[in-house]
Amino acid sequence: MKAILLQEAGGVEQLQLANIPQPVIKENEVLIKTKAVSINPVDVKARANDKTLDWLFGAQRPVILGWDVSGEVVATGTHSTMFKKGDAVFGMINFPGSGNGYAEYVAAPEDQLALKPEGSSHEVAAAATLAALTAWQALVTGNPVGKGDKVLIHAGAGGVGHFAVQIAKLLGAYVVATSSAKNRDFILSLGADAHIDYTTDRFEEVRTDVDFVLDTIGGEVLLRSVIATRTGGKIITLPTPDFSAAAKEAAAEKKIDLKQIMVHSNGQDMQSIATLLAQGKLKAQVAAVYPMEELAKAHLEVETGRTVGKVVVSW
Repeated sequence: MKAILLQEAGGVEQLQLANIPQPVIKENEVLIKTKAVSINPVDVKARANDKTLDWLFGAQRPVILGWDVSGEVVATGTHSTMFKKGDAVFGMINFPGSGNGYAEYVAAPEDQLALKPEGSSHEVAAAATLAALTAWQALVTGNPVGKGDKVLIHAGAGGVGHFAVQIAKLLGAYVVATSSAKNRDFILSLGADAHIDYTTDRFEEVRTDVDFVLDTIGGEVLLRSVIATRTGGKIITLPTPDFSAAAKEAAAEKKIDLKQIMVHSNGQDMQSIATLLAQGKLKAQVAAVYPMEELAKAHLEVETGRTVGKVVVSW
């Protein structure tokens, strides 16, 4: 089968098309013929950075990046009962770890997958995996946002952000999202109640009464988010668990529950996302679709940090 191998961390030239054997599935896995994968910031970080690559794969080289897969089941393991040959499925595979998504065929634990909604293309389904699960696990799993809560979502037009805006609204929250002015209409179309242009306004001066912040950026934005959050509120940050001393002290002073989460593969959560997609209550914004031969271009687009929604690669 064809696969994109990463020989070592570095530039996009390290991503090389190769022919390798198909994976052999375990008893609880299915073999997926890949139709589409989505590219996340973690893909770019792993491709470019030795530390991220080591964290995910250890000393193994070369590796196959990619965790977000949508495709067709072509074989099932001896103990696999959830899916059958011909089923269209999607999911985030073995994250954090080795998903091996940049390949024509992918072995996936069946309990990390969901049936692709009939009304969604493989490109849309692939887009609604890691980013959608991150938003879901930040806002719903163990961190419930309640009806009427004031929620601030940073980078609301981004991959995680645009799902988070929609999910927070489904939970009944009053949603404020940040972005540049050019993405204001897009964010409001997702259901956000208010928009803050981060290029002209300081969000912590506009809002000082937020119940819950989803911080997708970190650094100074995290520290300023403490100012925007009410005493006793909650902040979930995604980039790193290594908060600055200033952020920790400021959060403690206001009795703010500050923590970092990292998304994990979870089939039950994936099925919740599938249901919302099928009902039309959650939509994935696909910014661009590239053929697998142009995977490097997809990486470079995600690397800009300016994509609206998700970048997808099609086989």
